[in-house]
Amino acid sequence: MEDQQLDVTKLIEFWTDSAGSDYLTMINLFNSKDYHWSLFMGHLVIEKLLKALYVKAKNSHAPLTHDLKRIAQIIPLELTDEYSDWLDIISSFNINARYDSIKRDFYKRCTPEYSAEWIERIKLLKEWIKKEL
Repeated sequence: MEDQQLDVTKLIEFWTDSAGSDYLTMINLFNSKDYHWSLFMGHLVIEKLLKALYVKAKNSHAPLTHDLKRIAQIIPLELTDEYSDWLDIISSFNINARYDSIKRDFYKRCTPEYSAEWIERIKLLKEWIKKEL
């Protein structure tokens, strides 16, 4: 069996285009007051951009994890303590497979103010990661 050449450029484009689409969805969900879903999409935005950065750095397919800080560590990406903390918190927005009680607690936490604060942080991280690409 012949090894296929990994098309790094196409993979990076895939991850960044998908993150861009998810970013618009995040904003639309926030504007429609679907705060918890907006933050979930924000998690996907950062995850996909980190995976694009991973592909660029490692010339390999991205890891199968949703843990943002873990992806940043294996790139390796130098993080400030603040960005490291943000990645931990944003990883908690990945609620898809969580228990109902955890989801309820998350929904309650997603006030307009809390969500707006985290949307702004996601925007900052998005721009920072894109500069690293």
